[in-house]
Amino acid sequence: MVSNALRRRTFTLASGAALAAGSRGAWAQAVAWSAGTEKPRTAAPPGATDCHHFIFDSRYPPDPASRLRPGEALPDEYRDLQARLGTTRHVVVQPSTYGTDNRLMLAALLDFGPDARGVAVVTPGVSDDALKRMNEAGVRGVRFNLVEPGRTSLDMIRPLAERVASLGWLVQILMLGSQIAEHQDMLAQLPCPVLFDHFGRIPQPGGVESPGFVALRRLLDGGRAWVKLSAPYQDSKFGPPTYADVGTVARAFIQAAPERLVWATDWPHGTEQIKPDDALLFDLLADWAPDPAVRDRILVANPAALFGFPPV
Repeated sequence: MVSNALRRRTFTLASGAALAAGSRGAWAQAVAWSAGTEKPRTAAPPGATDCHHFIFDSRYPPDPASRLRPGEALPDEYRDLQARLGTTRHVVVQPSTYGTDNRLMLAALLDFGPDARGVAVVTPGVSDDALKRMNEAGVRGVRFNLVEPGRTSLDMIRPLAERVASLGWLVQILMLGSQIAEHQDMLAQLPCPVLFDHFGRIPQPGGVESPGFVALRRLLDGGRAWVKLSAPYQDSKFGPPTYADVGTVARAFIQAAPERLVWATDWPHGTEQIKPDDALLFDLLADWAPDPAVRDRILVANPAALFGFPPV
């Protein structure tokens, strides 16, 4: 992993460059692994939830099969991001970096307290007692990453979905849009909510005309699928600050099923060499969902329903 000293030196240089370039607002505090220093223009409502971020800590060994090895991104640094954005609730996701060793994710849940939930990575051999202990710690789902190499595979989805359905958990899936189209029949038959990461990784160009989008819309219409509005940089060809092509996909999802969408940062943006401005990413939601009631639903009510947060 990247050393603390190198990470701090790189971050300090990037922060100084951002400050020298000027800013949109007055907050002027840098956050690790995030460009810019300003608060969003859009105020976050009470209970606003970031439904997908990671914690990385060099004290925990990476899984030998993993490929993604970012530097440390620690709970206190994430709290700085929350202060900048105005979010209060959040979901700590187990990254592929640590495989099925969920110890760091569980430690982070203990550190963060009742405003955090977790999503674990397990295999079908996980014991019922282990799942029960995770549930008590705040875990509310299991994740399958079928894009990055790791410990999960397509044939694990159904048996684990059947196991966690009794706990009221969800299945969280990172698939490319083409994979969703290929396996949509199986996905439609799972016995628990299915949350698709990062807009369902709908390809660009293609967007709303692609087979992946058509398949995901069909799954949304079925009433059990959810979509996470996060990491527009992963498939956008337009890029920042508007990510206009992914914005078209976002608006289509919002028009189709605003009651089954959630929003997330994807901090610390481990796939990106150049880190995005999280305040700008937060403000994009106001562009995609200009109605404050719809936006509040995506940020507050939907995450509460999906991850079991109490009413605000």
